[in-house]
Amino acid sequence: MAEPSRPRSSQRMRPAPLLFEPAEAAADPEHFFDLESIEDPRELLARATELTLAFRAATDRSVEFQAVAAAQLADPRRFDRLTTAAIAERAQWTEDYAKKMIEFGRELMRDGSGPDGAGADPGAQSPH
Repeated sequence: MAEPSRPRSSQRMRPAPLLFEPAEAAADPEHFFDLESIEDPRELLARATELTLAFRAATDRSVEFQAVAAAQLADPRRFDRLTTAAIAERAQWTEDYAKKMIEFGRELMRDGSGPDGAGADPGAQSPH
């Protein structure tokens, strides 16, 4: 599902710095996990592939955390429950996507296969 479009005038947001990259290196826009210093294309491809796979795994895991948080915030038993629209706004999602994420989070919690890995199905797909 497509994410909500941002006005063209808004600046593109940079991803949050990763915790294991030194702050000095992260401040240099040309630096990216020391890939720029690798001269051998075989080594560069191998290292860049490792990073790509790690980022994909991190993305999948953080999407699960988002889904569980959304489901918890939408729980009707909470006195401070948020509406689907409010959750969508906070997460910068469309309202339809927020509904799907809330349901995905409920499934994860119900099945005990949340982001903590307890009973997680490694082949499960996120709603996006």
